[in-house]
Amino acid sequence: MPALVRRRQVWLPTWQGWLLLALLVAAAALLGAFRIVGFLTPQEPAPGARILVVEGWLEQADLRRAIAVFESGRYERILTTGGPVESWDDPPGLVSSAKRAAAFIAAHAPAGTQVTAVPAPASAQDRTFLSAVVLREWASGQGLALDAIDLFTAGVHARRSRMMFAQALGASVRVGVLAAPPSYWDADRWWTSSNGAKTVIGESLGVAWTVCCFRPPPPGSHTERWGPPPARP
Repeated sequence: MPALVRRRQVWLPTWQGWLLLALLVAAAALLGAFRIVGFLTPQEPAPGARILVVEGWLEQADLRRAIAVFESGRYERILTTGGPVESWDDPPGLVSSAKRAAAFIAAHAPAGTQVTAVPAPASAQDRTFLSAVVLREWASGQGLALDAIDLFTAGVHARRSRMMFAQALGASVRVGVLAAPPSYWDADRWWTSSNGAKTVIGESLGVAWTVCCFRPPPPGSHTERWGPPPARP
């Protein structure tokens, strides 16, 4: 009868080795904590970008920052994106965040600023991805070449937003990104604020999920616009 078990020699750390390993893990975690916000908030404009795409869900202070970026003189026009949200105005009601942001920018930007809302519908799909899909389809219908854009967004949402736009627009479009700084917590000490901790940890998980699990559906498919496939009768 063949042997069912066999003995092998296994090397294990001593208590000093375990202590050193724990210190190395703690040091790596501490270094990551200090650098994670910078990783999630890249400031990387695309070479040659003449279109500034502004995510419509931004707060008014961040939209003012987007206007200041536009006033640098690099861009020719602003496009705003986003789906249904609650209105800022009274009485409250559902409006498109793209239209809401476009109206705010038009009211506060220099006269003659060319700003166009590209609203997305409600959907079960990732909202940022769907906004980028609708932007791609709108540009195609307008005959507007999106060879390079800069995406203006807020804080640690920047990296994931850029990834989603890049996947939706395709490899032929250079997607740069600019991010407004966090308004309600200290980016250098994010772990001291519950708001900062929830935001940073949530966006870190979002980036990890995007890298490992999200694959863009076929362009023009039902799944690309709506998320789950249509129910079978």
